[in-house]
Amino acid sequence: MEQINKIELLGTVGSVRLQNVADKRMAKFTMVTNRAYKNKEGAPVIETQWHNVTAFEGKNVQDLDRIEKGRAVHVWGRLQVQHYTGLDGSDRTAVDIICNRLDLIRQGEEIQYEM
Repeated sequence: MEQINKIELLGTVGSVRLQNVADKRMAKFTMVTNRAYKNKEGAPVIETQWHNVTAFEGKNVQDLDRIEKGRAVHVWGRLQVQHYTGLDGSDRTAVDIICNRLDLIRQGEEIQYEM
């Protein structure tokens, strides 16, 4: 049986931190995605979800310096889940997207994607 761990997100960058790890450049950034729908009463609802993304510069991940707050990005990658104990002793879970492809969307550019 084939197993798949794959995610694709189209959203907007929040905070960005660039750093060097060994001999590679890396960006850790947050991004937000929104889903709009109508509830049972027909009222519009916008569901906002924040994501943590880690991207290492390479063939399909370039221009890390151009990742900035408010920039639209299209991210492909895989989920990585980490369990740890917080400072208060409680069990915590962190979910990160490890990016293997990143496209920066130009301002005003029409975004095309398939569902």
